[in-house]
Amino acid sequence: MPAHPIRLYDSLHRQKVAFEPVVADHVGMYVCGPTPYAAAHIGHVYSAVSFDTIRRGLIFLGYQVKYVRNITDVDDKIINRARETGQDPLALSAHFTAEYNADMARFSVLPPDVEPTVSTHIAEIIDITRKVIAAGKAYVVEGDVYFEVATFPPYGRLSGQSIEDLVAGERVAVDERKRAPGDFALWKAAKPGEPSWDSPWGKGRPGWHIECSAMSASHLGETFDLHGGGKDLVFPHHENEIAQSQGAHGAGTFARHWMHNGFLNFDGEKMSRSEGNVFGCDQIVSEVGSEALRFYFVCHHYRSPIDFEYVTTRDAAGKVVDMKFPSLEAADRRLDYFYGTLRRIDEFVGQGGDGGEGAVVAEAEQLAVAARDAIADDFNAPIVMAALGEAARVANRLLDEGKGIDKAVRRRSLARLGRELRAVGWALGILGGDPSGYARGRRERLVRKRGIDTAQVEGLLTARGDARKAKDFARADAIRGELTALGVEVLDTPAGTDWRISDADPS
Repeated sequence: MPAHPIRLYDSLHRQKVAFEPVVADHVGMYVCGPTPYAAAHIGHVYSAVSFDTIRRGLIFLGYQVKYVRNITDVDDKIINRARETGQDPLALSAHFTAEYNADMARFSVLPPDVEPTVSTHIAEIIDITRKVIAAGKAYVVEGDVYFEVATFPPYGRLSGQSIEDLVAGERVAVDERKRAPGDFALWKAAKPGEPSWDSPWGKGRPGWHIECSAMSASHLGETFDLHGGGKDLVFPHHENEIAQSQGAHGAGTFARHWMHNGFLNFDGEKMSRSEGNVFGCDQIVSEVGSEALRFYFVCHHYRSPIDFEYVTTRDAAGKVVDMKFPSLEAADRRLDYFYGTLRRIDEFVGQGGDGGEGAVVAEAEQLAVAARDAIADDFNAPIVMAALGEAARVANRLLDEGKGIDKAVRRRSLARLGRELRAVGWALGILGGDPSGYARGRRERLVRKRGIDTAQVEGLLTARGDARKAKDFARADAIRGELTALGVEVLDTPAGTDWRISDADPS
């Protein structure tokens, strides 16, 4: 069965276009990865989740995807941090690469099919640099190799600006050895204390941009389907990639489609350590869990900017003593609703089977169709999320009020809704866990944050159970009232009595 056709927003054309892969139903996808010189933060997570969701959407629609995400392990930032810490730059980068990958796994980001690094692609980088020089589009100055922007007339097309405007906007000191201020480095001559490799132009290391041209060509070919990254990479990084790739391989090569995710802002500002709004992965996982952050991100369209909400409480000296994340807490509550729905479906279907083959209620057939249509329309995750919400509403209605429906139809409908909630959830990277496990994890976090005494809760639940066995229902109701006052909600289920922390904090 052929893959579902897609329309996506192409940054180069600034409009939605029909997605046309080089090979039908196959996608070669290259996404710019991290420069690992410090621990990852939620800005890294947003970009990774954005393109992971696009990748999952492509797979959901029937495409075979080869996903390449690079690691920039040779870079000024890494070298500078290594000097500060006294470490080897490549060892430093390897350490933070491992941490980055572990963090992304926590947020259900699938590992790339290929994860190339600069240090393992020096030969390919030298080869493509040779080709650019041979094409007359680069020149050598004292061991440095520069791309000559004036030799590439389409330069600026991706960012939509002229060469003059782009150069004026660049906050980089001009090297007087260059033929023009906008010319950029493909290869840098070796400096003391920096990693370096032999090359036709002397010992040195790659410039920043050339690595992606070399790696994408090595693993996806000179022409491939999708190139992704954050909007901050449009200029100069992606603009320079186009110039050097087409300079080496000819016009019409390189990426057929360009996609960029929006910015993650904080009260309208970008992340800044001086502002105290750089939030690490551990901090967010501790506060609300990893899936709530992913859920929050995929509630937004990948191209949209997100204004991340946080509220701080400070003491008289101005020191932050408490911090809350209202939007993430709301995402956590919504996830708890979805997992609660799945738990109820599992319990119902598990008691009597799935009803076998046959008809289902009409609403149970709508989720997969709505999800496919939304994903095929520029990966519109918020519309998919709305369809998930409607499917969960239908499932809960069937569970609560469906006794008038034929039993087999009801069971088939709920079984199908459960399968499709999970299948469509997979396309967004959510709802892949055990429903009871999610409930337990959420309860543990809220118990810790609210300082609830679990031994006291368990004692009251035992006393309530004893009262019910003795048919002392007045006493059982009174104990439930005590638990409610503590912020505890009692759940009487077919599997027995359980409890959760109520969404309303009684304090």
